[in-house]
Amino acid sequence: MYDDYAALIFDMDGTLVDSGQLHEFSWRATLDKYGIPIDGPLMRSLAGVPTRETLEILLNRFNRSVPASVEAMNEFKEQCVRDNLHRFVQPTDLIDVVKKYHGEKPMAIGTGANTAEARLVLKQCGLHHYIDVVVGADQVLNAKPAPDTFLRCAELLGVDAARCVVFEDSRLGLQAAARAGMAGIDVLLIHNIHNDYF
Repeated sequence: MYDDYAALIFDMDGTLVDSGQLHEFSWRATLDKYGIPIDGPLMRSLAGVPTRETLEILLNRFNRSVPASVEAMNEFKEQCVRDNLHRFVQPTDLIDVVKKYHGEKPMAIGTGANTAEARLVLKQCGLHHYIDVVVGADQVLNAKPAPDTFLRCAELLGVDAARCVVFEDSRLGLQAAARAGMAGIDVLLIHNIHNDYF
């Protein structure tokens, strides 16, 4: 199905990895700890936005001042993710695509998570040995919907952006793929992969 592309790039959460319940659990714990309201539709709309930016958006949206820095709140949420990885995460059905092209085409992860967290998730799911490159939010200046994440993936893979295909579950991610000049695959529409998140 993807034979015409030179490289495959996957978003991680909600795309290659079923981690919606992990992140919902971790976000609920974080927002509860710091007294920030939980708005499910808003959280769904922010899928793919890095944690720090999401926290800043929520603090502004709800006009909240909390006795902790964004960095401290980010670390609390990331620790919650690390502590609960084993309870929630598993590969999605896209593992079949990964296995089909493993060893034939280079593959990357382009995620809004930070790189260290992404590597932990991939290892927990047994996916790390399939993926050549992992680009997290900490490696780029501008997060999705900017094209930076996917352009960095292509650069590290040594493949022209126009010859890459991106698998995404979010509107922001699909916009980022388009802005990078790459084909974008909506995994809900094409592969029936649902992100069970808020």
